[in-house]
Amino acid sequence: MLPKDITEDVIKRIKTVKGQLGGIEKMLDDGKDPNQIINQFKAAEEALNKAHILLLDEVFRKGLALQLADVMNACPGNCQDAEQIAFLKKKFPQLELDEITNKMQEVKEINERMIKNNVKPKE
Repeated sequence: MLPKDITEDVIKRIKTVKGQLGGIEKMLDDGKDPNQIINQFKAAEEALNKAHILLLDEVFRKGLALQLADVMNACPGNCQDAEQIAFLKKKFPQLELDEITNKMQEVKEINERMIKNNVKPKE
């Protein structure tokens, strides 16, 4: 489940896009200048992209946090990847969306190494 503030923000952005699309429809009906219509399409597209990125960032950030918590529990500072895990934990809050997906792959690789070396999470 998404946090309420993220949900509200995405819904607000979607409503903005709906309004922009309604405006585009009216502009078409009224025979407005195609350049103005194109500008409205660009604005609607940008607003939808921002909502999409906001949602992706939340989902990926949560996924990375869960993966990171698993490997931190399995390696409380005494495994071969301890330094990399500590670095990821420190950098986590500042990661951009494109970095999050890369770091998710890194954490997945750490987890796979731990499984291969039979390191189990502490209960």
